[in-house]
Amino acid sequence: MKKVNIVFGTVYGSAQYTAETVSKAIAKLGFVTKLLQPNELLGFVPPQDELLIVVCSTTGQGDIPEDIAPWFNELKSNAPYLPALQYSLIGLGDSSYDTFCGAIKQFDELLAELGAKPLTETLEIDACETMEPEIEAETWITCWQNAVTSANEA
Repeated sequence: MKKVNIVFGTVYGSAQYTAETVSKAIAKLGFVTKLLQPNELLGFVPPQDELLIVVCSTTGQGDIPEDIAPWFNELKSNAPYLPALQYSLIGLGDSSYDTFCGAIKQFDELLAELGAKPLTETLEIDACETMEPEIEAETWITCWQNAVTSANEA
């Protein structure tokens, strides 16, 4: 079973708690998970034979949170070619802003530029609709697991 690396970018902690919840739920399914703290990300290039999940809130005008921005910028400047990497994205945002889930959309663009392939559609969690993004993310795990199973059968 593939290892799953989970990274997060957060301002107030919701994305971290969501990432922790996702990590525990995926581990219960028998996957080996590694939850990387933002301060552990510099120099981290996601291994292509493992899966990647990015959980990220949006701050300011669609900006990436300060805790994960150095890693995002490092990936962007080093531009490792990752054609075999499969990733999933969970964005936390507020739809009352024009830049709803802007940070996770930037991650999607960057990973696509690096050649990586999305495993699932991006899960965008709206703070206007839910106060507990981790519950919505937990529900999404079934969709993620089905995508992983389908990818392994292909």
